[in-house]
Amino acid sequence: MASGRDERPPWRLGRLRLLPSPPLLLLLLLRSSAQAAHIKKAEATTTTVAGSEAAEGQFDHYYHEAALGEALEAAAAAGPPGLARLFSIGRSVEGRPLWVLRLTAGLGPPPTAAAGMDAAGPLLPGRPQVKLVGNMHGDETVSRQVLVYLARELASGYRRGDPRLVRLLNTTDVYLLPSLNPDGFERSREGDCGLGDSGPPGTSGRYNSRGRDLNRSFPDQFSTGKPPSLDEVPEVRALIDWIRKNKFVLSGNLHGGSVVASYPFDDSPDHMTTGTYSKTSDDEVFRYLAKAYASNHPIMKTGEPHCPGDEDETFKDGITNGAHWYDVEGMQSTETAVHIGIKGFVKDSVTGAGLENATISVAGINHNITTGRFGDFHRLLIPGIYNLTAVSTGYMPLTINNIMVKEGPATEMDFSLRPTVTSVLPDSTEAVATPATVAVPNIPPGTSPSHQPIQPKDFHHHHFPDMEIFLRRFANEYPNITHLYSLGKSVESRELYVMEISDNPGVHEPGEPEFKYIGNMHGNEVVGRELLLNLIEYLCKNFGTDPEVTDLVRSTRIHLMPSMNPDGYEKSQEGDSVGVVGRNNSNNFDLNRNFPDQFVTITDPTQPETIAVMSWMKSYPFVLSANLHGGSLVVNYPFDDNEQGVATYSKSPDDAVFQQIALSYSKENSQMFQGRPCKDMSILNEYFPHGITNGANWYNVPGGMQDWNYLQTNCFEVTIELGCVKYPFENELPKYWEQNRRSLIQFMKQVHQGVKGFVLDATDGRGILNATISVAEIDHPVTTYKAGDYWRLLVPGTYKITASARGYNPVTKNVTVRSEGAIQVNFTLVRSSTDANNESKKGKGDSTSTDDASDPTMKEFEALIKHLSAENGLEGFMLGSSSDLALYRYHSYKDLSEFLRGLVMNYPHITNLTTLGQSAEYRHIWSLEISNKPNVSEPEEPKIRFVAGIHGNAPVGTELLLALAEFLCLNYKKNPVVTQLVDRTRIVVVPSLNPDGRERAQEKECTSKNGQTNARGKDLDTDFTSNASQPETKAIIENLIQKQDFSLSIALDGGSVLVTYPYDKPVQTVENKETLKHLASLYANNHPSMHMGQPGCPNKSDENIPGGVMRGAEWHSHLGSMKDYSVTYGHCPEITVYTSCCYFPSAAQLPALWAENKKSLLSMLVEVHKGVHGLVKDRTGKPISKAVIVLNEGIKVHTKEGGYFHVLLAPGVHNINAIAEGYQQQHSQVFVHHDAASSVVIVFDTDNRIFGLPRELVVTVSGATMSALILTACIIWCICSIKSNRHKDGFHRLRQHHDEYEDEIRMMSTGSKKSLLSHEFQDETDTEEETLYSSKH
Repeated sequence: MASGRDERPPWRLGRLRLLPSPPLLLLLLLRSSAQAAHIKKAEATTTTVAGSEAAEGQFDHYYHEAALGEALEAAAAAGPPGLARLFSIGRSVEGRPLWVLRLTAGLGPPPTAAAGMDAAGPLLPGRPQVKLVGNMHGDETVSRQVLVYLARELASGYRRGDPRLVRLLNTTDVYLLPSLNPDGFERSREGDCGLGDSGPPGTSGRYNSRGRDLNRSFPDQFSTGKPPSLDEVPEVRALIDWIRKNKFVLSGNLHGGSVVASYPFDDSPDHMTTGTYSKTSDDEVFRYLAKAYASNHPIMKTGEPHCPGDEDETFKDGITNGAHWYDVEGMQSTETAVHIGIKGFVKDSVTGAGLENATISVAGINHNITTGRFGDFHRLLIPGIYNLTAVSTGYMPLTINNIMVKEGPATEMDFSLRPTVTSVLPDSTEAVATPATVAVPNIPPGTSPSHQPIQPKDFHHHHFPDMEIFLRRFANEYPNITHLYSLGKSVESRELYVMEISDNPGVHEPGEPEFKYIGNMHGNEVVGRELLLNLIEYLCKNFGTDPEVTDLVRSTRIHLMPSMNPDGYEKSQEGDSVGVVGRNNSNNFDLNRNFPDQFVTITDPTQPETIAVMSWMKSYPFVLSANLHGGSLVVNYPFDDNEQGVATYSKSPDDAVFQQIALSYSKENSQMFQGRPCKDMSILNEYFPHGITNGANWYNVPGGMQDWNYLQTNCFEVTIELGCVKYPFENELPKYWEQNRRSLIQFMKQVHQGVKGFVLDATDGRGILNATISVAEIDHPVTTYKAGDYWRLLVPGTYKITASARGYNPVTKNVTVRSEGAIQVNFTLVRSSTDANNESKKGKGDSTSTDDASDPTMKEFEALIKHLSAENGLEGFMLGSSSDLALYRYHSYKDLSEFLRGLVMNYPHITNLTTLGQSAEYRHIWSLEISNKPNVSEPEEPKIRFVAGIHGNAPVGTELLLALAEFLCLNYKKNPVVTQLVDRTRIVVVPSLNPDGRERAQEKECTSKNGQTNARGKDLDTDFTSNASQPETKAIIENLIQKQDFSLSIALDGGSVLVTYPYDKPVQTVENKETLKHLASLYANNHPSMHMGQPGCPNKSDENIPGGVMRGAEWHSHLGSMKDYSVTYGHCPEITVYTSCCYFPSAAQLPALWAENKKSLLSMLVEVHKGVHGLVKDRTGKPISKAVIVLNEGIKVHTKEGGYFHVLLAPGVHNINAIAEGYQQQHSQVFVHHDAASSVVIVFDTDNRIFGLPRELVVTVSGATMSALILTACIIWCICSIKSNRHKDGFHRLRQHHDEYEDEIRMMSTGSKKSLLSHEFQDETDTEEETLYSSKH
């Protein structure tokens, strides 16, 4: 390096930066991009591969603004489906997206159910991640273009089958970020080499919009000052967050200003401007990689760039150590902390599961790497012999010596680690000790152990508008770790806000516990409200820089609700010490006396705030919680009351756990721990040893929230009194934060104590939802969440823990819990009927599950259904779909008919319009089918119907179904999720069952019954009987219900906000109640307010419907309903959705009603693909149609053409009996998952039973009977023959002994009963005369 400059001007601070990579990728990137990059940088006029195509208009201009996104979309489209994912990791200062294009084979359907970084899709096991970042300095533009060209070349090359590119993208996960500084790019000037640019920061395109050099804004290992603030550089923050969420093997940072490959470190401890070689532990690897790149570049390999202004600058072999060239405190040092290398997996030796964040160390090299999500790792090393060690917390370390690394592909080496803690039982295979929190974060190198976290600065009382702005601000500034949502509204319609803080906000990560704080339950107790706002600020500002905060946020999903009673707060007064003004909600009810109680019946109506919070607690797998109050200084734990209603200790089964977690808070608050909180207030001269108390021992509180949490959910909750003054003056707020900040953090950490793990199905390894975890001698079981994950808080000790689930054999393990963290104990349960089923199948046919392994598209669709069933899966789908619908007016019958015809004309390939019949006034009852093969029988596909307008005065359902139909048509072939749902579902929409009534109804009549009935005055929902009298009901019965080919039906009505399930008629028991209620709950839970159970209708303002779901007869009992008929005679489950309190609201409300119901309606299209899909055939493979499938000894369905059947069932184990004439009856069990269908093939044998008895027995008996009959016949014949001979002998005797015979004649003539002739010898055909005649001879 010949240059002797002491300082490099800004326009020269550019270069290509490299981190470890497979050589194959480096060579490919070299050929595809480096040559063009050099020529652009040097402003050469020679022709490149890219330039040769400029005439085609592809490479002759820069991509500005939206054109960049469009160019990346076009590049992605150049490849085959499933190769590319385009997403954004964040936004620049001016709001431009930071686009990333991911390229790797086998990605599956595009990520329509996710946004931001989540849209990148899942990681692929064993496939190294590589990223290239361009345009970090906005005026260094070549890399921005080259990465777009590279993306296009990779995608199109893969499509055309280029063997190198196919091999590359089949084995490598490539990420291209063309522009990290899009704001700077827009300010840059084409043709400007920067030689004369000496303006202040921000005036050129080099810097971001706040005048910051992005490559000087990363935390640096050698920095001695304060770490740079990321608030000014959202681009850097986004990149750091992205790096930390992934395990990149290689990163190239593409710059301009010279032609050289620079490798770490970029700076040194003494920060000499130039000339200091700053060596990494992997210096030889970096030199090897840099040289591999440079040696394949025609200019770089010469080492003589000849750049203007530095014509004499040289680089040996075209490479340089960064700090040796010039000192840069920046990005490259940070990125070395995430590289991974030698290829393999680290696994649990017992379960075979991959171990994430296991450490891989190489003897003699002071640089460790960690494993990825699947336990996979890549450790780059130059050829040689190495000793590698794998270490993971809770496992015995393992070292493998003398591993040979050669030129070429990486050596494969797997590690199988043995757990250090296991159950003492022989079958204990999955108990693993883990630290209290999940993993040590990737803290920037050089972070001091004495690092001081950033403290909050916003200390003032926040009224609701102020609090709302505060929450929105932090949600906007920290989108990668926050998610702001509302549980509903207070009595006065204020939002009940919750701020979620997590490294993956908006998503439950299996195995990660969820925690919550609730403040301001009593409106005049305000300290908790302000502390939680302080806590939000503290967590957000310290994430990524403070190890404790970073670790906590990464390992815990935190929910903070600053105010449960915002109405009461607004009535309260600053300075209130012991008052009650504002304590209650706006209906003047104490919210902490409003929850159902175990000892006392709460008669007060349940309040909106209470309902919202109860619904919230039932929806999330909370493990630990605290309710922040004021008026004393103590941690209060359950139980809060007792049967006697007096102040005495009321111990819960987990009293020891509650004492432990209560002490974790009080010990960090010195004043609280002393136990005499309010000694200056004589009337409250209380004493609490160590600052904790049992609730009922302090005073009796019936209807409290903490007890309800413990008894009705898996969550342990305490109540924390934060100070003796309920509404202190503003200037005292910093003191409260200082007193409680350590307590708040330490209490959250308690969520990682005790036992955690998964309950898995031994058959398929999937998690079991709602399995029960019970601890011997502690009468408080907890249940598993969707992925089978559970958490059970326990104090240190040895426990006998049992996992059980319906349809499975329970498993018990002995586990020792320690104080340093949670013990992971996984349970694998065997289905209880497996052995019995196998025995019953011998010689009788089979009933087996099938996975459709031969159909990869089916596998993709199953994965899509599972993804859409996951938490927030549908939100991303809706965000990625077009929903520009014209919901501004109601459709009259004429308009409706024209609308439907318009859909068919515009979308003829997926729609078919038919009429089911006519109404009393001869209007058509239209039925619209939406399917990829409309009007073609596809019995293997599930069929779903949506029906609305049974009451003409409630037309909202009609409009929602028209919107749904248009939504599906608009997005078909545009949105991949919609496309797959339409392709694999037969959707029937009947928008108006009662068109006559609709014509008479009037808009804005909320309670009018005008139009409710049909033209003949009949309520159609009472006419679904075997003697239906109305043409409308007859049309539905004959043409829809009685066809018995639907799997699910949804009816939309009005007059409230809830879902009802069968039956509407009063019945003692409801067959299949569990499934029917499950379907209704699914709709309600996807509705923003329905699941809260308080419709709030004006005529029934106090109506409370738990979960928003109720059996029809319990709400409005009546006979002849459509859903009862559908279940009984159509063998199809049907739910009725009431969409709004007002029967006929203003058309202006339609967009809002569509927004409220859209997700729920779409969830039904997903749900119809679950349950049990079956095929019935005989031993020859012939499908058996019209077989009867009886489930759980009650529900009956019939197989369709082709032997197919489909039935929706609630998650769990179900019995199946299959009956077909001429075949043996089959019995089996099937396990139904909550997020996927179970496939069953039933194979019949010919029936060997006759008269109900086995054929073998019947044949044997028949044979024996025939033999007996033949034998009997032979005996009779023989006897008759003998007697016949004796008869002949008698005639001879007559001649020989005439006298004796005359005596016999005389005896006969006198009627003697002793006559032998009358029985043995007399021929009854002879007359007496003939006999005498014979005797005379």
